[in-house]
Amino acid sequence: MTDLTPLVARLDALLARLDAHLPPAPPAVDFSHTLAARWRRVQGRGFLQPVGQPHAIRLADLLDVDEQKARIDQNTRQFIAGRQANNVLLTGARGTGKSSLIKALLNEHAPAGLRLIEVEREDLVDLPEIVERIAGCPQRFIVFCDDLSFEAGESAYKALKAVLDGSVASVPDNLLIYATSNRRHLMPEYFDDNRDTRHVEGEIHPSEAVEEKISLSERFGLWLSFYPFTQDEYLAVVAHWLAQFGVRGAQIGEAREEALQWALLRGSRSGRVAWQFARDYAGRRG
Repeated sequence: MTDLTPLVARLDALLARLDAHLPPAPPAVDFSHTLAARWRRVQGRGFLQPVGQPHAIRLADLLDVDEQKARIDQNTRQFIAGRQANNVLLTGARGTGKSSLIKALLNEHAPAGLRLIEVEREDLVDLPEIVERIAGCPQRFIVFCDDLSFEAGESAYKALKAVLDGSVASVPDNLLIYATSNRRHLMPEYFDDNRDTRHVEGEIHPSEAVEEKISLSERFGLWLSFYPFTQDEYLAVVAHWLAQFGVRGAQIGEAREEALQWALLRGSRSGRVAWQFARDYAGRRG
């Protein structure tokens, strides 16, 4: 029988040399003091990186999305209280407060134990590992995926489907996924997708391509849609942020025409554009 001892010894020595060139494993995040973290991957090793200063936006800062705000806040309160709650998909016009709303929920409910983990789209393949790391924590976690969009067959797309509702392993009850996207079904849709749709005895049977694209978004139990702002809504948000940045009284009214010109140049009336204008205006006025 061949003696494998020398081979094992050489392999151990090789692994020791490789370990010396790898970065050390980061310490585990203490979520009793850390409110938010990002999932990072360096040289093939994934880890949670604490966020030193989470975004300070508040729910009160988000105007003209009252219905969406009320529904996601209620869902989050149920989750924190240990009751049944849904994963949430926020879709619609850009700059209307989708991601800001999720960040504001953290500031609102962090004292009650809510925590936020931000995961980039390409890192969603690591979702099962993230789930394992927080499974035993007493806090309640929202995994935040911003600006999602997939192409068919992506590994990240399949990983997200499995974690949402499709894996043999159950997801711990201290985790929900909140995602934002400009696409309602998270994937590009083409006219050709409908080519194989069939009409059978009065019923419409979508093609497999359509079914595949709908299947991911349907795994989110709560859908919230966001729409472009009207002119009055846009100006109300401008006035709010100008006041927050120290502009007072008549100066806010004087900013109206400049705010409308700013939106016209940007080609959009949204909360983001209003915030950017207010920062510029307040900065120029000192």
